[in-house]
Amino acid sequence: MLDAKTLLIALLAGAGVAFVAFWIAQARGTPGPRRPSVLQVAIGALTNFFDTLGIGSFATTTSIYKVGGFVADENVPGTLNVGHMIPTFAEAFIFIKIVEVDATTLISMIAASVAGAWLGAGVVARWSRRRIQLGMGALLLVAAAIMVARATGRAGGGGEALGLSGARLAVAIAGNFVLGALMTLGIGLFAPCMILVALLGMQEKAAFPIMMGSCAFLMPAASVRFVRSGRYDLPASIGLALGGLPAVLVAARWFDTLSLQTVKWLVVAVVVYTAVAMLRSASKRVPHG
Repeated sequence: MLDAKTLLIALLAGAGVAFVAFWIAQARGTPGPRRPSVLQVAIGALTNFFDTLGIGSFATTTSIYKVGGFVADENVPGTLNVGHMIPTFAEAFIFIKIVEVDATTLISMIAASVAGAWLGAGVVARWSRRRIQLGMGALLLVAAAIMVARATGRAGGGGEALGLSGARLAVAIAGNFVLGALMTLGIGLFAPCMILVALLGMQEKAAFPIMMGSCAFLMPAASVRFVRSGRYDLPASIGLALGGLPAVLVAARWFDTLSLQTVKWLVVAVVVYTAVAMLRSASKRVPHG
């Protein structure tokens, strides 16, 4: 009989194959260029390397896109969800397998994030450019505050538990539902999920299979809607996938040894800059017509 982790990995593999087949079929009918540039592949490698180490890829990728003007603001959420999905599958396979965590907690939180993402993507895919800028700018500031709290050790919480039950499990499920919905705005789930797990008394390391499994299962649900609506950048998404997959495999070998404190502060600075830039863009008047 299959154990819970093996079953999750099997379901994840099936979801991944199904989405890739759907994406390829949809991409064939998409007008415009498909081949990513070397820079787009490099962005995928860089952001997914740090993603595997728990820093997250959404905020960093958004920052690079905004500074370089590589992707239109209204297409950023879809590009992030579609492009980072395949590397996130690899992360989920690795960390569900190697990190110990209670199966009930893991499955419940993953299911909650998928439900949140499915509902959230249906709303975000129809939002205007300005509304997405406002949403991403505000939530990036929240993400930066969370990163500062983690970097300074002021996030609180922390414990030795590998699972939750009762009221704490209910809070974790509700929290991950909200994080799944917010992820469709282009705000990563990793940092807030780590804090949620720590505040509820679990080991921070136990967050890795939860957050990576959540993202791996919710991203296909969200990405189907973005692909169908055309609200994403196809070459940029392919670049994230092609560059990200090998980067995940390399970074996973560094998981227990690499010091990331300096990198975390650099990411905070870049995220704050991007949030301000998004909000300034949203504040500009756009002529009608």
